[in-house]
Amino acid sequence: MRRITLIITLILSGTFSSNYSVNSSPYYDMEELKLEDHFVEMVSTHSSNAAVALPQSDVLTYGIKGYLKLKSEGKFPEGKPLTVIDFTLPSSEKRMWIIDMNNGEILHFGYVSHGRNSGDLMAKKFSNVSSSYMSSLGFYLTGETYQGKHGYSLRLDGLEKGFNDKARERAIVIHGANYANESFIKQTGRLGRSLGCPALPEEIAGDIINLIKENSLLFIYGQDEDYLTKSALLNA
Repeated sequence: MRRITLIITLILSGTFSSNYSVNSSPYYDMEELKLEDHFVEMVSTHSSNAAVALPQSDVLTYGIKGYLKLKSEGKFPEGKPLTVIDFTLPSSEKRMWIIDMNNGEILHFGYVSHGRNSGDLMAKKFSNVSSSYMSSLGFYLTGETYQGKHGYSLRLDGLEKGFNDKARERAIVIHGANYANESFIKQTGRLGRSLGCPALPEEIAGDIINLIKENSLLFIYGQDEDYLTKSALLNA
């Protein structure tokens, strides 16, 4: 396992060439090793905090798969974290993770809101259409920060045509909101909902934005058969 983890670390760091023939390595058996699965194991190994639940393994595996493909295409620079949001979980549960892709450590685990027309407690419907007030699934690159009506905010650029590529046009951004915290859940049984943005608790939004701004990868997952069967990144 130490040798497998070393290979994964080298691939993620960029020092292990994508042109290298894995079959030439005495430590690598293609039939025994699936990179995404072993990275899931690496994340589990490095996340010893009992208060931090891990993402569901299939969700994390999809995220890692997209991360590796987009990294191989040079879509983002070295050292950037991966953010995973799992909208199959209710908004009353923490469902956002930020993962250090150098060592598998979970840097943040917390609450995030979905769009008002995506659902009440659960996000069940998704859209890439302006004024739909729904969340959009798929892989995004984080962009620049700005001061807007919600204060310090972070622009997003969707990478998946037909699913989230209208994010900037729709002003889908990461921002803080007073309805995206635990006290709101205690009052209503769920988080408040946005106009489609992944909204965060106001008190931590700035720190989270600074952690993931400027070309890091965000993956928003949901139970949507159209996305799961047609996403070019998930089905590469």
